[in-house]
Order: sequence, then C-alpha cells, then structure tokens
Amino acid sequence: MTPGTDERPQMSVEEFEELARRAPETVSLEFLGGRVSVKHGPIEIEDFEELARLAPETVTLELINGKLEVKPVPDGDHGEIIMWLLRQCMMQRPELALYPEQGLRIDTYRKGCIKPDGALAPVGYFAGQDEWASPEGVLMTAEVTSGDRDTERRDRQEKPRAYAYAGIPVFLLVDRYNDTVVVHSAPQNGVYQNRRPYHYGSTVRLPSPVAITLETEKLKDYAA
Repeated sequence: MTPGTDERPQMSVEEFEELARRAPETVSLEFLGGRVSVKHGPIEIEDFEELARLAPETVTLELINGKLEVKPVPDGDHGEIIMWLLRQCMMQRPELALYPEQGLRIDTYRKGCIKPDGALAPVGYFAGQDEWASPEGVLMTAEVTSGDRDTERRDRQEKPRAYAYAGIPVFLLVDRYNDTVVVHSAPQNGVYQNRRPYHYGSTVRLPSPVAITLETEKLKDYAA
C-alpha cells in the first residue's frame, strides 16, 4: 500500500466544488476531512441518481447503506486484477460476461446504488436496462480492495451485506492487503452463510451457479 493511502481524500477540492455546483437544488453537500457528505440527513434515491448523473467524469458515486460514497480511483494493479478475473470468466464460461462497474440498484438494502468492480451475468443481461440495473440476474459480484480509509467498512462489511440482501449467489473479494481471495456464498437474510478465504496461489473453485475455477498464482504479482 502506498504510504498515507488511508489519509487520501475522496476527491480534490476542485472536484468537490464542481460536484456541489452541479448538485440538484434539494441536495446540499459538504466536504470535511477529505470526505463528501450530504447535509441534513440521508439523500433520496432519486436525488442520488441525478447527482451521480451530473457528477464530473473523474468522480464515481455510490449509495451504500443510505450514505453517499465516492468510489476510489483504481490504480494499475487494481485494473490488472479485474482484467485477470475477466479473462478467467470468459475462457471458462463464454456465455457469461464480467461487466466492470455496472451500476446495480439494490432496493432491498436501504435502496442502495452500487457499482461493483465486476458483475458476472449472462451475455446481454444488461441490454436495455437503466444505468442502475436490477441485480436479479447477476450470478456474482467482485470487488478488489483499494486500500483507502474506508476499505474495511465498505469492501469487507457493507458491500457484502448489500449483495447478500440482493440475493446475489456469490461475492468474490480480492483482498490485496491480506493477500487473500475471499469467496462468499449462500446468501440468506442479508448475510452470506459461507465465507471462505484462500491465500494467493491457491486453487479457488467458485460455487454454483458460477462454477469457475481460479488459479490464483498470478495474484502474487500484485501483492502489496
């Protein structure tokens, strides 16, 4: 991890000022300690969708557990891991596609709007859907930790809970700061009943309906 990554602001002051200028009249934003938040309580989902649509191209917003979040800008290793996973999925299940940062509207968890690093679904599943699509046909979501101050809460706690509430069968977390691949499966009442970590280099068999086997030796190239 780059020194000081956990102290890195969610966006620059200039990006925040641009976001605040573009925000709907019903949304008032503030920027404290490097974090953006909504004044005067939670944001309505319709206001969030408009704010996300109007945000500068350099800023990707999510709504997780009722709170406005800024998706971290990925570094090179983060992108390489996603491409590695995408290739594995395409080779073994060509009828499926791993869609990077496809927005999912998760009404079952405080009406969340989340953009996972990858969403595995049948080819063509998202055709004709809005920016924030239904998660009903998604077989797996994948996240790669970014090492920012919110990784523990966002990637290891809140996103798994949201995906489990949505009934997504498998959640795959590549945890770069523990050098592990964590497979979550069997969602029930907002909790994945099965959670199994694997060290880099292990053979990881993703359960049905994904049914993909990952040889994770390559991930050692991207270890922190």
